[in-house]
Amino acid sequence: MSPTTPLSLEELIHSSSRALVIGVGGGGDVVGALATARFLEFCGLEFKLGGLSWERSVFDPVPGPRSIDEVEQVRAIHRYAWLANAESKTTTGVYFAESKMARLLGEEVLLVDIHGGVTGVINALEAALKTFRADLLVGVDVGGDSLARGGEPGLRSPLADSIMLAAYAELERRGQPTIWGVFGYGSDGEVTVDEVEKALQEVAKASGLLGAWALTPKVVAELENVIKTVQTEASAIPVECARGAWGEKSIRQDRRKVKLTPLTTLTFFLSAGSVYDTLSRPAQAVSRSSSLEEANDALHAIGLKTELDLEREKYQKEKTEPPDA
Repeated sequence: MSPTTPLSLEELIHSSSRALVIGVGGGGDVVGALATARFLEFCGLEFKLGGLSWERSVFDPVPGPRSIDEVEQVRAIHRYAWLANAESKTTTGVYFAESKMARLLGEEVLLVDIHGGVTGVINALEAALKTFRADLLVGVDVGGDSLARGGEPGLRSPLADSIMLAAYAELERRGQPTIWGVFGYGSDGEVTVDEVEKALQEVAKASGLLGAWALTPKVVAELENVIKTVQTEASAIPVECARGAWGEKSIRQDRRKVKLTPLTTLTFFLSAGSVYDTLSRPAQAVSRSSSLEEANDALHAIGLKTELDLEREKYQKEKTEPPDA
């Protein structure tokens, strides 16, 4: 498959039998990934669900993703890829969103560690695809930050998305059937609805828009139940909109506002290579990285501050401030 002539969604699905579906932004993105997994299941595919070993700081105050040395009760299939069960947690006692999802699904869920940068993620995904005998690789970005060029004023978390997008684009170039999904666009309050729509237009112009699918009442009901256990704000927005929510809502302790529209119930399926080539200056910047720090520095070099920087600043501030500050 060439990145300049991506296959249509039907062709990718009908030529596959088992999909590895990963929430590429960490935390609650695994909930959005489940929506796409159910769509693929409806199309006749089996699936394995996954996410990143990076929880939001409101749940895990230690900055950054967790490494294999910082977790318990996981089954490693690669240094940067492990299987989580209902008991998987950090050594400080924090349960992953994927652990909670594993409890709900009654099966292990993949955790990907991005400490190895793009090189490490590529190797981890290849190992996971082989382990699961999956022939289709799917990434799901909740909110659409992966479509950012890097100059968007609201962009706050480019690091995980750019590492994962660069890895997916490279695997697509190597011939691995790959789909990049954007679910609930604008729902994390970083890249705006207008910015995502403009980005989608540019990907479509480059023949990289493979198709789209919206939440159904059956999947909405399942996600409503999942969200009771797997806490998420961004992945919950499309579910609320599927029930008729409209207007504007504050999230992230009222620090961000999101637009409520039925269009957030859509998942747009894209060619990862087209997104990478057409839009993503951040993914291009980190593409040669072999460590998290190298990727972080690469984004600094193009003028971007990352979620890792913000978490480190917050952690340091909380350590130095008196308890009653």
